[in-house]
Amino acid sequence: MVFTGYIWLGAAIAIILSMLKVVKQYERGVKFTLGKFSGVMKPGLRIIVPIIQTWTRVDMRVKTIDVASQESVSKDNVSLKVNAVLYFKVSDADKAVIEVENFIYAVSQLAQTTMRNIVGEFELDEILQKREEISSKIQQIVDKDTDPWGVKVSKIEIKDIELPEVMKRAMAHQAEAERDRRARVTLALGEQQASQKLSEAGKVIAQQPAALQLRLFQTLSDISSEKNSTIIIPVPMEMFEYLQKKLKK
Repeated sequence: MVFTGYIWLGAAIAIILSMLKVVKQYERGVKFTLGKFSGVMKPGLRIIVPIIQTWTRVDMRVKTIDVASQESVSKDNVSLKVNAVLYFKVSDADKAVIEVENFIYAVSQLAQTTMRNIVGEFELDEILQKREEISSKIQQIVDKDTDPWGVKVSKIEIKDIELPEVMKRAMAHQAEAERDRRARVTLALGEQQASQKLSEAGKVIAQQPAALQLRLFQTLSDISSEKNSTIIIPVPMEMFEYLQKKLKK
């Protein structure tokens, strides 16, 4: 009789311990009584009646999903692969359990489909330049569609855009041509500015002929500082004009 009493006492303790459930601070417990939803258990020590009641633990922390690379076609018919990262959290634990079988998988698949569709609405140049705008548009659509599931999508960021090798070479040639164009424009602009300064200098020298001689002496001084063995002295054009006038007379 004593042994039987210990057995019943042990069974009672086991049943009581099985009834006690601990819900952590970052979790919520969705409780069902006889298969019917009967409430959400908040953090702390909670009691569940075996057989009659069951519960599902739901993590309320922010989750990260790596959206797999998707083969997409841009608006200007360029094939490319795009992948992204998705941040979301459960806002209503009861909806996340009752309304959808596996909310993590469902959110991932919805994000992939939406990203592929949204990328197809933009041209290649817009996709490369407007990543934030595209990410924001995807986030708004996915967040709206997942709201009935009790899921809040906080952010979607496009990580990488993979282009075909032919397109990469074409863009490299385009960038090289653009840099060459800018170099030519800069060179032409420099020549224009130099010609303007030379024109102004010529006007000053025409008013003060002695300035040309001073400039000549300065040039000879600069050449002599380099210790050159040969120095070419230019003959002023005025001398040729003077000799020409003499010959004509």
